[in-house]
Amino acid sequence: MNTLKIEKLLQTLQINKDNQTYNYTVPDLWNCFGYAESKYKRTKTNELMVNPYDFYISVIKDYILPNKKDNIDYKISLSSGTNKKIPKTNYRGGDWIKQSVVYSTMIRTSAAWDNDRSGSLESSNIYQMPETGSFVKMLAMLPLLKKIGVDTVYMLPISKFSLKDKKGELGSPYGVSNFNELDPNLKDALTKDLMTLEEEFKAFVEACHILDMRVMIDIIPRTNAVENDLIKDHPDWFYWIKASEYNNYKVPRVDGIKNTAQPTVKNMGKVYNCEDTYRHINMFEYNPKQQDEVLWNKIKDEKNLSLAIEKNFNLRIAPAFSDHINDPQPPWTDVTFFRMYEDFPKETVNFLDTKDRAPYILFDTIKSNMYHGEIPNLKLWDKLADIVPSYQRRFGIDGARIDMGHALPSKLLEMIISKARETDKDFSFIAEELQVSNAQFAYDAGYNMIIGNGFTMEPRVFEGKLQKFVMNSNTFPLPLFACGETHDTPRLAARDGNEQLAKMLTVLNMFMPNGVPFINSGQEIFERQPMNTGLDCRENEEYNLPENDPYNGKLALFDKYQLHYTNERRWELPDILGIVKGIRKKWLKTITNNKSYEPIYSDDGSKTFIGLAFYKNTKNTKNNVLLVLANGNPYHEVYSKPSIKILRALSKNNAKTGKLLFSTHEGPRSFNQFLDINTLDIHLGPGEVKIINM
Repeated sequence: MNTLKIEKLLQTLQINKDNQTYNYTVPDLWNCFGYAESKYKRTKTNELMVNPYDFYISVIKDYILPNKKDNIDYKISLSSGTNKKIPKTNYRGGDWIKQSVVYSTMIRTSAAWDNDRSGSLESSNIYQMPETGSFVKMLAMLPLLKKIGVDTVYMLPISKFSLKDKKGELGSPYGVSNFNELDPNLKDALTKDLMTLEEEFKAFVEACHILDMRVMIDIIPRTNAVENDLIKDHPDWFYWIKASEYNNYKVPRVDGIKNTAQPTVKNMGKVYNCEDTYRHINMFEYNPKQQDEVLWNKIKDEKNLSLAIEKNFNLRIAPAFSDHINDPQPPWTDVTFFRMYEDFPKETVNFLDTKDRAPYILFDTIKSNMYHGEIPNLKLWDKLADIVPSYQRRFGIDGARIDMGHALPSKLLEMIISKARETDKDFSFIAEELQVSNAQFAYDAGYNMIIGNGFTMEPRVFEGKLQKFVMNSNTFPLPLFACGETHDTPRLAARDGNEQLAKMLTVLNMFMPNGVPFINSGQEIFERQPMNTGLDCRENEEYNLPENDPYNGKLALFDKYQLHYTNERRWELPDILGIVKGIRKKWLKTITNNKSYEPIYSDDGSKTFIGLAFYKNTKNTKNNVLLVLANGNPYHEVYSKPSIKILRALSKNNAKTGKLLFSTHEGPRSFNQFLDINTLDIHLGPGEVKIINM
């Protein structure tokens, strides 16, 4: 077996290690692997001053590689070859995600740190090193992720992206300009030119696999950057408008239709009967190659192709926008839609004269799951369907989330999923489906789980939405993320209830029936600043930090940003989750079996009381019941006397004693709080979670 890239990385760091004295710091939270005290100096700001080469050498040599086994190929997915045995019954390829704990990371932010303590993240600090994150730096986060029970690392886009019409200081990673190239900004200066970026990513994936952690990527097959590498060979895959009219480009407003309405055929009839619609679609032009192929061939190799097109053809790529009618969002200036069909939608073609009409972006032409042409753009479809297999072949990834996959043509989506599973039959797919009512459609399409709407339901404790979401979650045909925040939403620690709410929900989510626990990078340290303000955000959500904080007003999805890894409560949640993961592991098969779950309700109909019971169907009923009880109210205690009569019958457990395994408010102890054989007598402090083995 060839040398692993993680081993090559170790050798490279050892070669580059020198005797220079470094004023290089990392957060002490990154030292969950026992880095020797003799090798660092602790600062007053909860940082460790280290030799960076030695620090990353240690995490590889002393923590990662000791877990390496000789009979496993870590260069491929954990399920490929003979790495794992796949269940033969009641199992869809990729269903391992159902028992996972997922950590969402944007590498450039999660592993970013002001290493030279200059007061800002620099592209080149005093050591000529960038201070944004890299795959090499992210290795130091893996021991922390293992500590908190994570076994799946899900990465926001890592592909090369465009800076044209970018948002913020750095631009959005969702503005992909080349699917198959990695973002060059993720290259680490520590390896100099002795390793390529691709080798560093391979080393990261191998490290995760050695630690028995899966790796998932985010792909965006519906859109591409307005300046991308595909334009040169395929200008016909995109939509074009006159460059001279670019500043007048806006989404058509349709009277008589409510805001953010679905583009149903009935609504599209009104859209095509609207004067502003024609103002919009009349802006579109044929692609430059179609207009003048001779001239196109002269300029297509220009270094700045976008500028050459604008200069010679007066054309620009048309920006994308929401496929909901009368959505108040402005156009998305950094991305555009792919032309999925070479003709117009057959469902709405009768609404207008398409003769001599250039292809255009409108609510129907971009909603390809609902509206279909007669001529699929098969060359484009083949390209999009090979994105995931390309990462499988080169890097051995284990799964992917498909951005806006539900808006793709169903046949294209089928191609994407089936081609990935031809390479790895246990490859897992997450659907970016926020509507739980569409879970069945996602299941039928071949997905293993959906994102769901936990980020809107869970924080709304006093409306009873947390209780409804958690206690009824087992009714859906696919699991969904057990989460209260994502990279697009407000932070839990900034919601009503603050850190107390965040702690309660993060623990509770580890036991949500039919749920996949999801931790958004920074959630584990009570980060308050959102990464983006795309969903469910309030006015001025981006100003959650003190005015003197250099990252106040910054959004990690677009700007230079470092998480507040050195705050005073940084170890609180990691230490708690370090305990909880042991309980979850012991009861994993039971809590992930929907047939072993029974909800428990308070005696007074409280909307903030959460009661989850899991039971093992065994002949020996001793200790076969696990109770997870939570007070969703982060401000006040609650007393409750819930009935467990049904649970008694189902579990055949009649014990009136047990053990409090864990509480967010107290230590383990014996448990005998029974009013009678069928009634618990429970006290829960503000935001408390109790886990009881009965």
